[in-house]
Amino acid sequence: MKVAIGQDSHRIDYQNKEKKLLLGGIEFQEDYSLSGNSDADVVLHAITNAISGITCKNILGKAADDMCKNGIIDSEEYVKEALKYLEEEIVHISISIECQTPKITPKIEEMRNNIARILQIKENCVGITATTGEGLTEFGKGNGVSVFVCLTVE
Repeated sequence: MKVAIGQDSHRIDYQNKEKKLLLGGIEFQEDYSLSGNSDADVVLHAITNAISGITCKNILGKAADDMCKNGIIDSEEYVKEALKYLEEEIVHISISIECQTPKITPKIEEMRNNIARILQIKENCVGITATTGEGLTEFGKGNGVSVFVCLTVE
């Protein structure tokens, strides 16, 4: 068995009204998005980083930048690229999201379904929790979204 941690964070972009806010591949109906070159799906980025922690093949960085330059800005594609190097079977993934906004709880089931689909695992192997951190960080104050992922493979 192997365990890896993935982390990512993105600042909220209140200026860009055209870009959609995506978390875990699910659209949130907010009037802001997250800043980043891609769709800035911080959940899928943290998952990509966790997979890279197992495979030792970094995707976010040069590989993702090259994908962006070629017009691939869908973060699901970054996860799929990372999965190409994964030889082990995913046993479980735990995702912790810190933010003041958006409210995560109403979308947890939809996010779990989508992440299970992307990773090709059962929905009950995807855990998602959310916190505001009592407003102690910039994320809890509404300035961004931070995600930690713990990935277990066998």
